[in-house]
Amino acid sequence: MAIKENNYSYPIDPDWTIGEMKAVIGMFRVVEDAYEIGIDRQAIIDQYKKFKQVANSKAYEKQLGKRFEGVSGYSLYQVMQMTKEKAAGKIRVNRDDK
Repeated sequence: MAIKENNYSYPIDPDWTIGEMKAVIGMFRVVEDAYEIGIDRQAIIDQYKKFKQVANSKAYEKQLGKRFEGVSGYSLYQVMQMTKEKAAGKIRVNRDDK
């Protein structure tokens, strides 16, 4: 199952609860914002904490991130690396940074 947004579908699991779907889609939207307009670092961290309640293993996080990157071209990994490297402020991924 997938939710249609931005001319691509978010990869979601039909077995997730509504809350779990919101957490994962919220993370994907944060990643989109990091690429498209920039987003406050703390907003990324806050959403990532919710996301990790669903993607509670590194392997599952990587799987979801890769599926999302495959449909959107936006890298969860890249956004999280930038978030770790920057102490505060806005996170904005340049396509050239990949």
